This record gives sequence, C-alpha cells and structure tokens, in this order.
Amino acid sequence: MRRTSAWLTVLLLGLGASLLSRDAQMDSRLKKAARLPERNGWIQVHLEGSPGEIGFQHGYLLAPEIEDTRKDVAAEMLHDEKRDWEFFRTAAREMFWPHIEQEYREELSGIVEGLHARHVNLDVWDMVALNAWTEFPYYDKMLDKSPATARPAEHCSAFAATGSYTRDGRVVIGHNNWTSYSSGVRWNIVFDIVPQRGNHILMDGMAGLIQSGDDFGVNSAGIVITETTISGFSGFDPDGVPEFVRARKAMQYSNSIDDFARIMKEGNNGGYANNWLVADPKNNEVASLELGLKNVILQRTQDGFFVGANFPADAKLTKEETNYDPTDRSLGSNARRERWLALMEQYKGRIDVAAGKKFLGDHYDSFEGKNDPDERTLCSHLDLSPRGAPPWQPPYAPAGAVQNKITDAAGAENMSFDAALGHACGLNFKAAAHLGKHPEFNWMKDLLRNMDARPWTRFAAR
Repeated sequence: MRRTSAWLTVLLLGLGASLLSRDAQMDSRLKKAARLPERNGWIQVHLEGSPGEIGFQHGYLLAPEIEDTRKDVAAEMLHDEKRDWEFFRTAAREMFWPHIEQEYREELSGIVEGLHARHVNLDVWDMVALNAWTEFPYYDKMLDKSPATARPAEHCSAFAATGSYTRDGRVVIGHNNWTSYSSGVRWNIVFDIVPQRGNHILMDGMAGLIQSGDDFGVNSAGIVITETTISGFSGFDPDGVPEFVRARKAMQYSNSIDDFARIMKEGNNGGYANNWLVADPKNNEVASLELGLKNVILQRTQDGFFVGANFPADAKLTKEETNYDPTDRSLGSNARRERWLALMEQYKGRIDVAAGKKFLGDHYDSFEGKNDPDERTLCSHLDLSPRGAPPWQPPYAPAGAVQNKITDAAGAENMSFDAALGHACGLNFKAAAHLGKHPEFNWMKDLLRNMDARPWTRFAAR
C-alpha cells in the first residue's frame, strides 16, 4: 500500500512538473520558476526575474492557495474588525496604492496576471488589501479614535543572541508566529526569490504576500530579519509608506543593520508596529529596532541578546504610544519577557539552533511558576487558556503559536533556515474536537483546519 501511494505521489508530481514545463513553453515568464514538492506541510517556490515576472510566477504557482488565503483573511477581518472586504479594497486603492513604489506595483500586478492565467478572479486591490491585512487594525483604531477599540496586541516570540551568549560566539536568531490557527495553517510558504535588483531572499510567508508577513527571512548579504508586534500600540499615518512595502524592501535591499533601520524608518506609517530583531553574521552583531511612529529606538550589540514577546521596551514609547502596563506580570507578554530573560541567562554560552528550538517549544508560565501551555508561554496555546489574551482573543480561542523558524551564522551564510509548522512543543490541534467543546467559534468552522505539529525541516535557497 505504501509503495502504491509513493508511486502515485511521484506520478502526480511528475504530472505537475510536466504541466509547468508545458506552460513555461507558452509563457517565458515561467521558465525560471519552480514549485517544489511539499515538505512537512511547507510549499517552497522559486521566483526569479523582473518584478512583473516574479509576480506572475507567484500568482500562477500559488493560485489555489492565494484564493483560499484571501477568503480566510476576509472572513477573519469581517469578524474581528466588523468591516467587509470592500472596505479594505477601497482603502487599498485610495490610501495604500499611492504610496507603493513602482517596483512593487509591478510585482502585485504580476500576481494578478498569474492568477488570471489560472482562472482566479481577483484584482490588484484584493492583492494590496491582502498584503496590508496586518496593518488594517491600526488604521481602524485611528478611525475609531478610541483606545478601547485598539486590537493590535500580542503576536509572536523571538530572540537574537551573539558573543558570549552563544555556543560558537556567533549569531543565532529564532522566531515563532502567533496568530489564529485558521490563518496560521496557511502561513506555510517558503519563498526563494531572486529579484532583478537587490539581494536574493529566502523567507517564510503566506500565499499572495510579497513580504513575509510574520517577517522571518535571510538574504544573500547574510542579513537575518524577524520581529514581534508591540502590544497596545496607537498610531497610524495614512500618508506613510505601507509597512508591507518597507518590510519587503528591507529584506531585499539591506546589506547591513544600518540599511535595515534606514529603510524601515523611511516613510514609516506606524502600521503593524514591531520590535524588529536583526542579525548580521559578518559582524557577529544583533540589533533591536523598536519602531513606533513617534519613537524609534535602535540598539545593537556584538556580545549579548535581544528578545521579543510583544512588550514595548522603551519607557518613552510605552508611555506616549501604547496603553501597555509593564508592571502587570499576569500579562502574557510580560510573563514571556521574564521567561526569555531567564532562558538567556540559563543557557548563556550554550545557545545554538538546538537550544533555540527548545525555547520556541517552551511551556513554562513565569507568572504561575510552572509548566502550563497557555497564553503566557513562549509556545503559546490560547486554545487551552480559560483567560484568553485581552484585548486580542477571548478564552479558548483557536490561536497561538502556529509555526517556527531558526537559523545561525552558518545557516545565514548559506541562505538557509530550519522551520516547523504547528507547535514546536509537539502538541496537535484538532479543529472538530475544539469546536465541539467551544461552539462559540463555529463561525470559523469553514476556515479552521487541523494543525498538527510537523518536524523541523531545513530550507535553503536554490
């Protein structure tokens, strides 16, 4: 039976390759593109060429996934932001498009052409809205003008270490993405992009996004980038450059930490406000760029670490741009910050990729003082928490850590990283069982899928 299944898989993969080969003969834009066989749930695509060619390849190779992701995001935004998709399409056209530079306009338009070639009827405003979906809660908050309506909250945990903190004295950097399980299971693309200009990029992402979205990637200059959001943040400039454009540009054009900071600050609109962690193996240096709208703080070290768990680190930024309480130890972000600091000291001199994988699957709740997978642990499990994560999610929400990535200096130099879908701890999420216990989330039943913990897998640029 296994032999038959394996034979059938090879046959289907061969058929897909032959179809792509046939279409590449018809459309030269596909000749340098490739969609590789799925590995432990990940789909890796190779995109290469001009902005329009990269976009066309993206849309063509991932057409079913883009259509599915757009439906999921639209449904979640309708539920969470109380606005229909047409609202976001209008904002994409009127607010975001005028501030998108030509290179990325061409890439977004190319995605649409690729989709149309696969008979998926989405347009460029759908693609801009999809790319900007993590920024819209900040825009909504500006429109509502009420601190109580602010939804931007806790997403992700990350660390970057170097010098005396790591086993070989060189950089190590890791991240897990924290979001709803419905969008999280769709965050399973590995993009290998060779643009006409700038650096070669290897990054994780969602189908349809020209940037990573949860922002983990390495480029051919060896720069590794990730981030965690700043909880309770207020501030948005509709005349600024969209965050998704700056994030992609920084991944593509940064040759140093200074490049990264400059690109992210230029035209900053405050959308998707993050504490960015960056590693540069060339200098054995790690950095933290806490990017508010009014306050921007860059710190760097060649012997130390930075951690992210959605807490605002700078006191001035915290006071002027958030409603965050840094003294409340029961908050998930404060508890995770405590845990990160304890792990950095406990593993000082021993931090490597293997240790980092343990960190990303850690279940120690610093507030409770015990192992308890919940909203306060680095490997977060809101689905198991009776407390939820105010103001982001209610109790037992199907949300938490959805995937993980990590690399070190050697990996960065070879443009590679390890990645694992699902919880790094190994716990699985079963959609039907959860909805049976918590029918208040039945609005998600057509979106929610099982999220099994997959093994760590090595990805490298081609």
